[in-house]
Amino acid sequence: MRDDVEIVIPQYYREGFFSKDSLLHPELQGGQYGVMGDPVPYSVRADDILTVLMLSCLVMVVIAYSHVRGFFSRHAKNFFYLPHEGTTEVTETATEVRFQVFIVFLTSLLFAMLYYFYTLRTVGETFVLSSQYYLILIFLGIFLVYYLLRVGAYSLVNKVFFGGKKNRQWAKSLLFLTAVEGLLTIPAVVMGPYFDLPVKTIALYVVFVLIFVKLLTFYKCFIIFFRQNVVSLQIILYLCALEIVPLLALWGVLGMTANSLKINF
Repeated sequence: MRDDVEIVIPQYYREGFFSKDSLLHPELQGGQYGVMGDPVPYSVRADDILTVLMLSCLVMVVIAYSHVRGFFSRHAKNFFYLPHEGTTEVTETATEVRFQVFIVFLTSLLFAMLYYFYTLRTVGETFVLSSQYYLILIFLGIFLVYYLLRVGAYSLVNKVFFGGKKNRQWAKSLLFLTAVEGLLTIPAVVMGPYFDLPVKTIALYVVFVLIFVKLLTFYKCFIIFFRQNVVSLQIILYLCALEIVPLLALWGVLGMTANSLKINF
């Protein structure tokens, strides 16, 4: 049996240069192992807040539509109807009026989210704002101002040239067309980020919706205001001044806003 031999380790093996330093704590573990990976890029489908927001919009639309189903069916049936001077107007209920105001707000929110998705893909993903959700709020405010100015411009011009009954008919038709525009925009907002549709496909669909609604607006404007006095130049100037020019101005304001808030490296 071999005797135990005491092994003596020299002090320079047991102590290092920093062994007497008060900042040295070998019992604490620290540092990272492996190679640092790239951060996961931002994705709309992985954004829980936007997902909850879109689902909330869909649920509110379904609930609101279930309460005013007759409003939509009545306006859809009477949209292509030629109004006469002796026709009695159908008074809308307070619920239907609130529904139309809600639809205008919802339409503004949907277009704000749609332009937000467009901005992320074409302009950039970094902005001077502390949160990207503020960008949606800014776009929402721009669209709300656009619709308010649109209604105000129509009211001001129509009071000068047309009677009160025609103005009321046009105001109801304009709100109905805005509601249709918002409802037709829902597929683009939902399917774009969650089904990875190309930007070109979404843009073509939105342009189709806008052209379709503008054609309906042109038709309803002609039926209410210009059916008896057919003046082609007058109706073209009327719609260009109150529809096309504000729409182009809106597009320019949105583009300047997105570019001014973008961080340029």
